[in-house]
Amino acid sequence: MSDKSVYQVLLYYQYVTIPEPELFAAEHLAYCKELGLKGRILIASEGINGTVSGTVEQTEQYMKHMHANPLFASMVFKIDEVEGHVFGKMFVRYKKELVTLRYDKELDPNTYTGKHLSPVEFHEYLQRDDVIVLDGRNDYEFDLGHFRGAIKPEVETFKEFPEWIRQNMSEYKDRPILTYCTGGIRCEKLTGVLMDEGFTNVFQLDGGIVTYGKDPEVQGRLFDGKCYVFDERISVPINRTDEQVVVGRCHHCDSPAETFINCVDDSCHKQHIVCDSCLEEHHGFCSSECEEHVTAG
Repeated sequence: MSDKSVYQVLLYYQYVTIPEPELFAAEHLAYCKELGLKGRILIASEGINGTVSGTVEQTEQYMKHMHANPLFASMVFKIDEVEGHVFGKMFVRYKKELVTLRYDKELDPNTYTGKHLSPVEFHEYLQRDDVIVLDGRNDYEFDLGHFRGAIKPEVETFKEFPEWIRQNMSEYKDRPILTYCTGGIRCEKLTGVLMDEGFTNVFQLDGGIVTYGKDPEVQGRLFDGKCYVFDERISVPINRTDEQVVVGRCHHCDSPAETFINCVDDSCHKQHIVCDSCLEEHHGFCSSECEEHVTAG
């Protein structure tokens, strides 16, 4: 642990049946607030998905508390060192699905999912000529950073994946399919969809991109750009070698850039990548229309 860092970010999920999930969500919110954590946690009857920040003491106590519950005894926590909270508030919400898929069949990731590959195994597969690499995230996440040679999904929400797969992936049904996402939870369901749609050789990156970037042997190799994260940091570095490549392009001038912002027009809030020059020139707006809307109002 770095001496300068007194806070940690925890990223985690567990697919497990939670009895009375709405009651559990309310009780869990009270516990997190009492502990002093901030973040966003989703609770469903199928499990838990969360990202929280707090002091080392608070986050260590939280992990201890969760592992003491038989439901979450084996839950894996991905830990980042930070200099302060990366969330403004603490939210715990009940949802019908941890990731909104709305697939026409119920897919249980504990029994029906793609084979997990360690970062080292995934890195080895990436170098094969016969594999198809599918990014399991939304299009704007891909734009900021992705694995070299990966297919960009033209989807804005996760529930669009089944139809997109049917329209764009059918020719690859007999090829090895490598999938990945930020922390792993989306691929647990995405690989199940691929298998149900007739794909026969489906894999997923165990622990997602963030785990891949921390592996001491791989060190994030073959990941270009940065990884989008759903907190105030917006993005984190993954490739820790001298092979880093900037893949993001400025929304305004198309020059290489990695700063991700929301349009400052509250009625728009379009997420877009911007270079330093255009950030200054356009004052954080995504378009002249948005700037005129605010200045005129």
